[in-house]
Amino acid sequence: MSHPQPHSGPQEPVVAGLLLAAGGGRRLGGRPKALLTHRGRPLVEHAVRVLREGGCGPVHVVLGAAADAVRETADLAGCTVAENPDWESGMGSSLRAGLASLPGEGVDAVLVLLVDQPGIGARAVSRVRAAGLSRAALAAAAYGGERGHPLVFGADRWADIAASAVGDRGARAYVAAHEGELTLVECGDVAEEYDIDTPGDLRHLE
Repeated sequence: MSHPQPHSGPQEPVVAGLLLAAGGGRRLGGRPKALLTHRGRPLVEHAVRVLREGGCGPVHVVLGAAADAVRETADLAGCTVAENPDWESGMGSSLRAGLASLPGEGVDAVLVLLVDQPGIGARAVSRVRAAGLSRAALAAAAYGGERGHPLVFGADRWADIAASAVGDRGARAYVAAHEGELTLVECGDVAEEYDIDTPGDLRHLE
């Protein structure tokens, strides 16, 4: 005797997590940012966990500086790792490499997080993710009304974003050109958007 299958509702949109972790830490004396220690583990591991706890998946990680050492040291199990051989040219090449690594189908949007911003946790990721649940999505965290990270890009926008991502500007040119379509999500109450760029910034690590 066959039983009727339960009715399945509309599928939850899939928002991948994209972690840009290729930087060489030039102003940190050449210490790759992915391998800086935070709460006892490499910073890249911390950021992957933040993406997952914020509801993003699958998680893709872009490595560059000391990529082999990062693979050997950090637990990136379950992540898709893309390597950017041109990481020294700036964040734009890492964003292009990350977008190219994403599947062409089955992912509706991607949330982009930077490895050197440990003040951004899962609550901010979850909040921004919730504003980017479509293939046309364009959303960003805001801090006191000022645009920041993370950002969400719907899949329909990836090709144009990649085409405009040059040097160290990342997606800034694209976002600026589409400001009227951008959803800002205030996160200043749950996150801090500082960067780990200089030796003085290392005080933020735990």
